[in-house]
Amino acid sequence: MMNMDKKEFWFVVGSQHLYGDEALRSVKEDAEKMVAGLNESGKMPYPVVLKELAVSSEIITKIMKEVNYRDEVAGVITWMHTFSPAKMWIRGTKLLQKPLLHLATQFNESIPWKTIDMDFMNLNQSAHGDREYGFINARLDKRNKIVVGYWQDPAVQQQVADWMDVAVAYNESFAIKVARFGDNMRNVGVTDGDKIEAQIDYGWVVDYFGIGDLVQVVDAVSDTEVDALFEEYRSLYDFDYGDYDKATWEAHVKVQARQEIGIRRFLEKEGYNAFTTNFEDLYGMQQLPGLAVQRLMADGYGFAGEGDWKTAALDRLMKVMSHNQNTGFMEDYTYELAAGKEAILQSHMMEVDPTLAVNKPKIVVSPLSMGDREDPARLVFDGKAGDGVVVSMADFGTHYKLIVNEVAAFEPTEEAPNLPVARVLWEVKPNFHEGVHAWIEAGGGHHTVVSLNLTTDQILTWAKLVGLETVVIK
Repeated sequence: MMNMDKKEFWFVVGSQHLYGDEALRSVKEDAEKMVAGLNESGKMPYPVVLKELAVSSEIITKIMKEVNYRDEVAGVITWMHTFSPAKMWIRGTKLLQKPLLHLATQFNESIPWKTIDMDFMNLNQSAHGDREYGFINARLDKRNKIVVGYWQDPAVQQQVADWMDVAVAYNESFAIKVARFGDNMRNVGVTDGDKIEAQIDYGWVVDYFGIGDLVQVVDAVSDTEVDALFEEYRSLYDFDYGDYDKATWEAHVKVQARQEIGIRRFLEKEGYNAFTTNFEDLYGMQQLPGLAVQRLMADGYGFAGEGDWKTAALDRLMKVMSHNQNTGFMEDYTYELAAGKEAILQSHMMEVDPTLAVNKPKIVVSPLSMGDREDPARLVFDGKAGDGVVVSMADFGTHYKLIVNEVAAFEPTEEAPNLPVARVLWEVKPNFHEGVHAWIEAGGGHHTVVSLNLTTDQILTWAKLVGLETVVIK
């Protein structure tokens, strides 16, 4: 479902003919060693590919044009080995439509004071070249990322790796397609938005389907397929029969298996990688999809409930960015207000993402008052601990706004024997009172995407690329 393994990044080294062929051979040798070092570091999530030296406007323009049409190339990393006159970069940089990282580094870590001469100075003047190159990117408003430091420093390499994940997600954003099964929840303000503006600015395609369109596909799933998937459930999860007899319980779980197969089949056929459901739109459905949705989220599909297509698209985006690790749709539910223990309980009616599970999930069947359908099955588990970010996207009429809060998730210590849904607990930063106040004041919604793998800096890097207003609470 993720299909990001074939991406690569081109490494373009700035120099000029002024220094002569011998100097350029040295530049190329240094660049080859640097690219090999980055690829062998074990930190790069995608391979780095060295291109020909950028010593003329014609070469730079040709490289950038090729980047644009090569789907496997997710972005460009530039390094100014020497002084590279910025006018050479104007045309190619203006044409570039993919993310750009300026790696402000140099081949040598330290200045060799005992041997340094003008030949060394001319060949190792990244500090000179960085200023010239940085000026033209700023003037062209490229919204590029700048990483500063020695290229062999693990912290610098991690910054490059983090940017790579954002760059891949930026490109994937223009391939996000959300299928809305039913409309938005009636009378709710935060879940809707301008779909045309979202497609123009972020690339998100959002399409509506009547619930009957999905029901036809679900009903066509064979009993043999359902039985096979049910056996897969048996191998992966604990079964909690509760007060149900075995036959009734299994029949309810198999409804979810049929829905999972049908929804997956519908999305794959139509090319959608995110979707929404709505408990108010269930005509022809036996149950509100719960376990079915959780399984699809675990495979990388973006999702949000109540027709919230913005959060579903954001979920898919952040799943790509995080390699679908510890990232998923969430909803604020209940406060813990005891002094010194303040926290927020996160959950949903059923659809909590299993990528956040700290323990083996169990399948539970339980009544759901909303939707007026059969008792649906869902996965129940506790959430992981870890630092992360929770993100909400809101349409303010004139513009979109992204609200980001840094959080510290923790494993529950209290049992909740009567709670038939998964739960995630976290503390908000800088503290409960200031964090919650700032979130509400900024207009952050109750539907969010949380990630314990992504950083605020990565979210801000994407927001800068798309020109999205962002409020950060930390």
